[in-house]
Amino acid sequence: MATTPPADSGGPQNAAGTQNASGTQSADSSRTAAPITRQPLTARAGALALLLSTLWAGNPVANKAGLDDAGPMRLGWLRFAIGGVVVLIYAVATRQSFRVLRHEWVPLALLGTLFTVQLAFMNIGQDFSTAGHAVVVTSTFPLWTGVFAHFFVPGDRMSRSRTLGTLVAYSGVIAVFYKGFADSSSDFLVGDLLLLGSAVLLGGRQVYLSQLGQGIAQHKLLISQGVFGVTAFVIASLIFESDEAFVVTTRLVVALLYTGVLIAGLGFIGQTWLLKRYLPSRVTVISLSQPIFGVLFSWWILGESVGGELYIGAALVVVGSALAQRKVGGQKPESIN
Repeated sequence: MATTPPADSGGPQNAAGTQNASGTQSADSSRTAAPITRQPLTARAGALALLLSTLWAGNPVANKAGLDDAGPMRLGWLRFAIGGVVVLIYAVATRQSFRVLRHEWVPLALLGTLFTVQLAFMNIGQDFSTAGHAVVVTSTFPLWTGVFAHFFVPGDRMSRSRTLGTLVAYSGVIAVFYKGFADSSSDFLVGDLLLLGSAVLLGGRQVYLSQLGQGIAQHKLLISQGVFGVTAFVIASLIFESDEAFVVTTRLVVALLYTGVLIAGLGFIGQTWLLKRYLPSRVTVISLSQPIFGVLFSWWILGESVGGELYIGAALVVVGSALAQRKVGGQKPESIN
């Protein structure tokens, strides 16, 4: 019997063990809990999603600082390795089992592969595009999450108000980055297509994580992504960055602590916990606030200028997110046994 998560009680919990149908018990295969209901975001869950979005907004700033002392591939695998250590500490502290059941190997391998391909598309696409293009195109992933959830997650269908709200929120992102997008060269088709592919895969991965989370322990999902991510980035770093200098500086250490501990570690734990308990499209639409917070971080930390378009964009994101979270009559959250 697959592991299922406990009912939501405001924080990550361990599932309670029960005896399986055959009368035997296993530390992993027989642990089950009350049926979990993926539901619209509560106020507390929405606050957590907004906090995670704020933290993720600082990720590009930290990455940019770290790239001065390490190549992108080396920085990537170091980040995932540190995040993996955080996940391991969390799993040990909560006494999770690390045994992978036979029926879990294929889904975990598919998740790790999806994670690696999505990151590859994103990193390569950014090299062939501009920052403005990257933000606008990559920020479409909540739209794709909504599309995938509509077909694969019971009770998470795209109503008119939710579709309108998501589009309004996304228009806020476009409002902030339109000038940089329009003023840049048009010779970025390959990069933009790769970024769009990354956004589609990221949207699909959110739904896949939410689905797998109903039967596979959270730490296994995160570790599988980390193993595949570290392996791919180490190989790429050895091939493409073997001649590049690697300097350990205070700036690099701070960047790795932020991107590794806060994002790849605690951030991934928090996001997976939300996707496990709440409708994935409701969780990811909050992520449309990331570019807004990113501009604010760039202004605060890097001293970049902020125009009036930021306020317009922020207002659109707030209004759109509120519309997307509205409860629609007749829709009930789904319960999974």
